Amino acid sequence: MSAAPARVLTVAGSDSGGGAGIQADLKTMLALGVHGMSVVTAVTAQNSLGVRGAWELPVEAVRAQYRSVVDDIGVQAVKTGMLASAELVEAVAELLAATDAPVVVDPVGVSKHGDPLLAASALESVRTRLLPVATVATPNLDEVAQLTGVRVGSEAGMREAAEAVLAYGPRWALIKGGHLPGEAVDLLTDGSEEHWLRAPRYDNRHTHGTGCTLASAIASHLARGRTVPEAVTGAKEYVTGAIAAGFALGGGIGPVDHGWALRRGARPT
Repeated sequence: MSAAPARVLTVAGSDSGGGAGIQADLKTMLALGVHGMSVVTAVTAQNSLGVRGAWELPVEAVRAQYRSVVDDIGVQAVKTGMLASAELVEAVAELLAATDAPVVVDPVGVSKHGDPLLAASALESVRTRLLPVATVATPNLDEVAQLTGVRVGSEAGMREAAEAVLAYGPRWALIKGGHLPGEAVDLLTDGSEEHWLRAPRYDNRHTHGTGCTLASAIASHLARGRTVPEAVTGAKEYVTGAIAAGFALGGGIGPVDHGWALRRGARPT
């Protein structure tokens, strides 16, 4: 009998198209050699063209899923994605605060197609309840503006964005600069040390699920005992490969390829 791999829990919404959300999280975890588990917070009807509908689950259902996993199986890391409402944000934050494991918070606000995935009334709960329990928060520039009011138009503004996010209490902030022109640059900082992570920008429009994939990859590496800078560096390498291998599905934006390294006969670092 083999020893159980490290265990990672995703608390997020379901993507019926399979490119983002719970589906992307579990694919990423499998590719990175950890055991993925899930708490479904919402069900979406979506495809490559956009989100056609979204239905959040009751707080009791989310809490029961979480407790079922954590109380019996245990976790080495938790990742959060779509939480939809203030009630769900606050319930999940309470659960996370009582769990002894690193937490990666992807403060999902809108989908790749621009569809809202978080109620405006939930923003304050994200700021005051969820971000303070995060080991790493991973907002993109649109989410930074939504949460802090700081708008970043160039790489020079990413430090201000990180400071604004850190002010809400996460131990580390990873500011994702993928919406800026030029190479794909991210800033990871805890307020004292900085890590600038750069990767080439690939001419590939099929990037659905990048945020979910990156946050899940960070959580997977943290579960395996890596430091935050090591985990984020490894996750950046994995998601860059997944973006480069992204493929067309349907008539819109296709997903990144979560199995890119496995298809080449190698496990990503």
